[in-house]
Amino acid sequence: MIIHTIVPPELIFQGAEQDFTSQQMITRNGIPLLVEQDDKMYKVIRIMSSNPEDYLRNDLYPGALISLYDISDHNHP
Repeated sequence: MIIHTIVPPELIFQGAEQDFTSQQMITRNGIPLLVEQDDKMYKVIRIMSSNPEDYLRNDLYPGALISLYDISDHNHP
């Protein structure tokens, strides 16, 4: 099933909040990403950009791993 919406997933999938608590927003090279932290890596969950070119990048895709130390723009704690 594919849902195309701007509504946050926690409103659509209510009751599954524990699945979303480990996710956080970061910015890498100006591209906003939804990620989960796993040890010293971030796992990309979703690209949150409105620029279509960002979805064609070979280094950013759902499931890609990014080093914690490889983030250029920090907007996370």
